[in-house]
Amino acid sequence: MAKVAISTENAPKPVAAYSPGSRKGNILQVAGQVGIDPKTGKEAGATVGEQARQAFANVSAVLEAAGSSFDDVVMVRVYLTDTDHFAEFNEVYNQLAQEPYPARTTVYVGLPAGHLVEIDALAVLD
Repeated sequence: MAKVAISTENAPKPVAAYSPGSRKGNILQVAGQVGIDPKTGKEAGATVGEQARQAFANVSAVLEAAGSSFDDVVMVRVYLTDTDHFAEFNEVYNQLAQEPYPARTTVYVGLPAGHLVEIDALAVLD
């Protein structure tokens, strides 16, 4: 079975040589999405909460472009730039995540200037 690149106008365009999503068979990997609004090309806000909401919207857009949704997501990886952002991020996550919850890993990393959060997702489609 062939690997298929997934892209959409409803998520930011990649800044390097990668696809916003990659599907092979029933496995779909959504590349890390930051809080950039694809309509403006700018960060959706200055807080981790604002950026997290947009990053989730971008992940959702890639999932939808592949014929999927968060219902198919089995793993979410969250990259935060500051441990002090964990509570604010969790507040947003708890509003958006639905049971049965996917597994989740949160790590602290350096991201390009202005980015406070990045989110990727692994989905298994029926």
